[in-house]
Amino acid sequence: MIALLAAALLAGPQSADTVDVLIRNGTVYDGTGSEGWQADVGVTADRIVFVGDATAASLHGRRELDARGLIVSPGFIDPHAHSQGDLAHKKRGPRENLNYLMQGVTTVVVGNDGHGTYDIAGQRTAFADPGIGTNAALLVGFGAVRGDVMEMRDEAPTVAELARMEALVDQAMRDGALGLATGLFYAPQSFSTTDEVVALARVAARHGGYYDSHLRDESTYTVGLVGAVEEAIDIGRAAGIPVNISHIKALGVDVWGQSEDVIALIRKARARGQRVTADQYPYEASGSSLHASLLPRWAQVGGSDSLEARLVDPDARPRIAMEMRDNMRRRNGPDAFLITGGEDESLRGQTLAQIAASRGEDPVQTAIAIILDGGAGIGSFNMNEDDVASFMRAEFVMTGSDGSGGHPRKYGTYPRKIRKYVLEDSVISMARMIEASSGQPARILGLPGRGSLVVGSFADVAVFDPASIRDEATFLDPTRLAIGMRWVLVNGVIAVDDGRPTHVLAGAVLTRGERPIS
Repeated sequence: MIALLAAALLAGPQSADTVDVLIRNGTVYDGTGSEGWQADVGVTADRIVFVGDATAASLHGRRELDARGLIVSPGFIDPHAHSQGDLAHKKRGPRENLNYLMQGVTTVVVGNDGHGTYDIAGQRTAFADPGIGTNAALLVGFGAVRGDVMEMRDEAPTVAELARMEALVDQAMRDGALGLATGLFYAPQSFSTTDEVVALARVAARHGGYYDSHLRDESTYTVGLVGAVEEAIDIGRAAGIPVNISHIKALGVDVWGQSEDVIALIRKARARGQRVTADQYPYEASGSSLHASLLPRWAQVGGSDSLEARLVDPDARPRIAMEMRDNMRRRNGPDAFLITGGEDESLRGQTLAQIAASRGEDPVQTAIAIILDGGAGIGSFNMNEDDVASFMRAEFVMTGSDGSGGHPRKYGTYPRKIRKYVLEDSVISMARMIEASSGQPARILGLPGRGSLVVGSFADVAVFDPASIRDEATFLDPTRLAIGMRWVLVNGVIAVDDGRPTHVLAGAVLTRGERPIS
């Protein structure tokens, strides 16, 4: 079967006049950054076998799609999704990953921020056996690795503990992980030293992986934004591994305007020959929790039981409250905290300031009460639009959703970027948007054969209407599907047909360095 497919690809469509799917009359953007041109795209099985003038080649399709007035692009590749729970769900609906398919995303990477499992083999099976709607690739999560070996201890690992962590990363890479992901802002990962992370990154480097980092600080919590970027670059240089900075941003009033300093720092590293990249979502609000956004890290040592004890301790609580007050300030104040999820459904859609006012309380004390009552997810409106645009224009920044519950980015990132930042505000061009969302992440993540519309590539294709594409999800209604995607193909199978999902499970679990037949 493989030999026959290889022969068909080498022969091209001249050996037969029919392909499985022929997309006619569209404006093709191939994912390289080139401007669009009028062309037809032919698909047979799971591969692109033709790009050109189908009429001149006397080529027909068993199914023909008229893309006149539409844009034909590679399926988008999201380097930072949090879909592992959906893709491993017992129910079919979440596994279809419709929120991404309706954005034109055909491949997601999961395990970012250090939150992914180190049991890559088990996770691959959990995805592949029942089937998934998009392709998926995995990162090994530092949080799981450190948490398993050291729990919530704020101390350096012993020689034996570091060896155990290295072994877990090594096995995960052998099982197909793309690289190592850290979330050094989050406990227990925040308890690690740079040298500890370098040791584990070296393991991933030996297998050809990359280092994906939620920075230790995106604001002024500890080492500062610039200091955290310097740390990520240092880790990459010391470990000999490519670096990708997750959801790059200048978070909070203390660092607004520092985007240019960060961009200059990364460009300097790149000029030295180091590969440093980043991904970004096109929103001014981040998605987090009251817990992660406000609590000092020392208060979280020992886990949830220890935290709760400190929050009710008359000696510890005032210190915690004082530090929370400063954390709230740097994130733009209590009006900037919108409750998007949590134990108490009645709080959703209200800001922390509104809840505190209704209770007649100080916002910090209200936040502590909510945390003690189970916590809450938030939309944190803490970014400056000028910084968002500056990062987006940088040549090393690709698109990523950081898609998580309660934030509209899980349902709207790609259409929003096209609508707002390409078509309305002209921050970047359509060609750059598509490259940053397809060909560029394919190169950075090590997924050759994805992210481009060339003969021999996998047939992951998005066809959308530039006149109607838009995000519909909001912070108050974050699960509304995007509109404007006319057709989406995953491995040659039509997953969105004339704007409607077909509910197929055509995705594959991808591994590092996967190559197409050529």
